[in-house]
Amino acid sequence: MLGQILRRLATAVPVMFGVLLIGFALLQVVPTDPAIVRAGPMASAETLAAIRADLGLDRPVWQQFFLYLWRLAQGDLGVSIINNVPVAQELAATIPPTLELMVASLVWSIPLGLLLGTVAAYWRGSLLDRAIIAFAVAGVSIPVFFLALLLIWFFGFKWQLLPFTGRGGPLWTIEGLRSITLPALTLGGIFVGPVARMTRTAVLDMLSADHVRTARAKGLAESVVVLRHALRNALIPVVTLIGLQVGFLLGGAVVTETIFSWPGVGRLAVGAILSSDFPMAQGTIIVLSLGFIVINLVVDVLYAVLDPRVRAA
Repeated sequence: MLGQILRRLATAVPVMFGVLLIGFALLQVVPTDPAIVRAGPMASAETLAAIRADLGLDRPVWQQFFLYLWRLAQGDLGVSIINNVPVAQELAATIPPTLELMVASLVWSIPLGLLLGTVAAYWRGSLLDRAIIAFAVAGVSIPVFFLALLLIWFFGFKWQLLPFTGRGGPLWTIEGLRSITLPALTLGGIFVGPVARMTRTAVLDMLSADHVRTARAKGLAESVVVLRHALRNALIPVVTLIGLQVGFLLGGAVVTETIFSWPGVGRLAVGAILSSDFPMAQGTIIVLSLGFIVINLVVDVLYAVLDPRVRAA
């Protein structure tokens, strides 16, 4: 297993380099001068030239890129152009809220998706099965922003049950739980449908497998047959989907955090891009990319836990 993790980490190095290169190149084509953003449109030519020299913008692009990589290797993410605060300091303040939102979204959506998919597979063809399929299709089809607006309208405006702007505090406080409820329902709502559909398909295949028929012939309880022999072996493709969907949740978190004014990395990224704060935008790109890589590494480790053949490879 350790060798597999090391190979995965080695593969992630060129992927991360490509992300840095593409992110740097995209920010270079933005028709905004960072010197003007920092000094203001009324600044003199001498002031703008001094700022460009200080930021290294007077050098060729390839030199700027390798200088940027050198600073990253030293742990220097740069300084925000807008508020002159270190990027690492801003990211350190926004990563915990994003992690809280991700955990709060997954802690209910994954178990619910597994439950719905297993129930639909066991009672295949029934009215309950069709209702779960319809719910899963609706969950896949509804955009994140539309679900967020629906929840805000009903629970925030009409019934006034839950807050829908900002972060009320850590998850272990009442206000923190109330403030994260709507963002977590929004972000997790787009996750239940795909997990339920994949679980249903995988469990259906397992229920007709030989080892499941053997378990039933031995007289094992039906709950043991379904949960231990069918669902456990069906989790490998489900884990694959969960890993991919969790990566996509990082993109959904950008929309969700913006709509609910949640002080996370996604909202910080949107604000940095809109204000042409290039160092901050590059820092958020790095964090989101690392998050995706770490998630895929965790999925690979779960493969080894669920499938002994992977451990032996």
